[in-house]
Amino acid sequence: MQHFPIFTKLHNRLVVIVGAGEVAARKLSLVYDAGATIKVIAPQIHSNIRNLCQQDQSSSQRITIAERFYHSADLDNAFLVIAATNNDNVNQQVFRDADKQNLFVNVVDTPELCSFITPAIVDRAPLTIAISSSGAAPVLARLLRGKIESIIPAQYGRLAQLAKRFRDRVKSLLQTGTQRKNFWESVFSGPIAEHVFNGKEELAEKQLIQLLQQAEQSIDDSKVDSPYYQQGEVYLVGAGPGDPDLLTFKALRLMQQADVVIYDRLVSKEFLNLVRRDAERIYVGKQKADHCVPQRDINKLLVEFASQGKRVVRLKGGDPYIFGRGGEEAIQLAKAGVQFQVVPGITSAAGTSTYCGIPLTHRDHAQSVTFVTGHLKDNTINLNWKALAQEKSTLVIYMGLTGLAIIAKQLIRHGLNHNTPVAVIQNATLPNQQEVVGTLNDISQKVAEAKLQSPSIIVIGEVVSLRQTINQIPTQKTTIEKRVSGQSPLITDYSIKSSIISFSNNQTTLQHATAEQTTFEQSI
Repeated sequence: MQHFPIFTKLHNRLVVIVGAGEVAARKLSLVYDAGATIKVIAPQIHSNIRNLCQQDQSSSQRITIAERFYHSADLDNAFLVIAATNNDNVNQQVFRDADKQNLFVNVVDTPELCSFITPAIVDRAPLTIAISSSGAAPVLARLLRGKIESIIPAQYGRLAQLAKRFRDRVKSLLQTGTQRKNFWESVFSGPIAEHVFNGKEELAEKQLIQLLQQAEQSIDDSKVDSPYYQQGEVYLVGAGPGDPDLLTFKALRLMQQADVVIYDRLVSKEFLNLVRRDAERIYVGKQKADHCVPQRDINKLLVEFASQGKRVVRLKGGDPYIFGRGGEEAIQLAKAGVQFQVVPGITSAAGTSTYCGIPLTHRDHAQSVTFVTGHLKDNTINLNWKALAQEKSTLVIYMGLTGLAIIAKQLIRHGLNHNTPVAVIQNATLPNQQEVVGTLNDISQKVAEAKLQSPSIIVIGEVVSLRQTINQIPTQKTTIEKRVSGQSPLITDYSIKSSIISFSNNQTTLQHATAEQTTFEQSI
């Protein structure tokens, strides 16, 4: 983090703007809206600034204009300084003068002459969202602001105002931080917020009062764990195959509400960074022959934390219900009477194949796709090989790397052509993705030579032969990323990808399925 984000009060503080063109006019408008007293200095004044000055209806006339050249003494008593001239010498002089007085100074479009930068702003007053690229890519920050603007209703400010009116009352009634947090989360994520968004503020306020009365009644009855505002819940969240861009909006929202996050070995730091900062993180990683925390203990943890009134995210790679043991956890939660939600994720098979240019189904090559696990036990893999060795079908094997030689041998023995294409992908959808392509006849040797390791996905079928054609033309995303490589720390090269795989011993078959993927393309 190159810049520490802060919000500062400008009310009745002097902001000096050197320069009076269109850029200066935009800066003037921003600081004026924040309540600043403004002094503009320039030999020539743009009409936009004169218009803003004429529109200044404040009793103290907060905008003054000095139509002359800049002098160092102009910064006396200033709190903030902005230089927006087209003269580099003047801009540098303003920076030196401000820096000498330890004043915050911004020279527009010159990051090296800035002790502060102005972010792209989403204004939902009193709620304010600031987005910054630390000066590396201002246009990218503005594009991101546009995306955020589109998903945050304008009425969020009204929701914040409603909360402000009741804040002191809630604080005096609910004594602990957990109680207050759960209360406000029930307000902000429930029907009360929806009423505000729909313009029904009177109804929203009425329901908030009712909610507060119920909370008060619960405390009067010594029911501190009242289920209305402090009821625990578990979210079984699929994190997808590895690329953080593939996380769903719902998954992200619940991760940022969680009190506790219980996560597996293959959930990366990038995902954990998206979790609410004060959430408790519990690692229950699993790998072959080494289950850090047994499944029965994980189930027990979920129930215990929810019983304490906490919101628990069980974060796992891929999809919880596809080899993720989410079904087992859901059954235990239901038996314990714990409320829970299941949030689907893009399963590793779909993410892997898409990022590798391998369609799981194709009209001419595969009318069905089968997902199986390839656990090796006592040097055997217990699968229905006759059912799996089918032409015009795609077979995707999770956790089959160790038993790859046995898998290939059994499929050939049960009728699949030894020249059937096979792809083995390690760390799919992540930057360190590796792919090995061969046939049933030689794939084991090729994988051994490449020294692939887990997590890896195996894709078997004629659709694998399509990857070379599909990958001939680079995507727009890849082209853009190559063009900006090394220029912006905010652009991550995801042209090579990687996967997170969930563990189980079950088999799932999806007939006539199509795998689709929507990715968030970063813009510049």
